[in-house]
Amino acid sequence: DDELQTDGNRSGHFQNGELELPPTNEEVIRIIAAQLAEIGDQFDKEIQARVAEDLAQHFMNERLSREEITLHLSRAVNELLTSIPSDMAQEKAMLVLAMVLTKKIVNTLPSLLQRVYHATVNYMNQQFHDYIIEMVSAAKQ
Repeated sequence: DDELQTDGNRSGHFQNGELELPPTNEEVIRIIAAQLAEIGDQFDKEIQARVAEDLAQHFMNERLSREEITLHLSRAVNELLTSIPSDMAQEKAMLVLAMVLTKKIVNTLPSLLQRVYHATVNYMNQQFHDYIIEMVSAAKQ
């Protein structure tokens, strides 16, 4: 149930009151996810392995709290944001960067899946809750 998808599929869902979206058309969600996945594939090629490796080191440090891990994720996203085309909405770029970093870390270190997933969801809740709802609402129109 706690599966993170970056390929356009919507098999997972958020639990425990996290990122509750109003009822939506399943096809709208698929279209948005497919667009984000396409952008993510482009970003994936451009992200320096060093950034993902450095972030993975923080995830492996079990002494760091969830808040500290989220802060490191935020810093990594902001560091990568400078290399993103300026014509893209900053929120969308940051959202996709967070998902791509998550994918890179989990592909390299699958044992960190749960910790990385929870940190990413926490980060998305803090930074993009309103943006995601706005994006879904705009797509439905």
